[in-house]
Amino acid sequence: MNPPLRTKEDVEALRAGVKDGPIDSIATDHALHASIEKDVEFDKAANGIIGLETAFSVVYGLVEEGVLTLAEAINAMSCGPAKAFKLAGGKLSVGSPADIAIFDLNRSWTVEPAKLKSKSKNTPWAGKELKGVAVKTILGGVVVYSRD
Repeated sequence: MNPPLRTKEDVEALRAGVKDGPIDSIATDHALHASIEKDVEFDKAANGIIGLETAFSVVYGLVEEGVLTLAEAINAMSCGPAKAFKLAGGKLSVGSPADIAIFDLNRSWTVEPAKLKSKSKNTPWAGKELKGVAVKTILGGVVVYSRD
């Protein structure tokens, strides 16, 4: 993350921006860094964290806290980015890409870096219990991920 969210005020401003605008998209650049690039002094560490595997669960935490509705969260993670980048995705309709993520909103999981699929393990969520588990991912109409 660059710049990092250093203060409570930074975090609150970001939350307000997502809830009331002007932020209409939530995404992750999924910054893959080897531990040798991250396990150094703060000012020498490479910027960024992995976020792909935790993104929805972290955003769903905002739903659980009442910051966003589920519809607002889904819109910010699908329609918003698709619109920003002028992509066909972000909606379910005839002729749109059949790219779908299915989540179990009642299921929780604990972030264990060693169990993440990413080649990088630099997550600030290590050891944290998150709610909202991805159970299936469909890309172009083909199931590319299925949990359990």
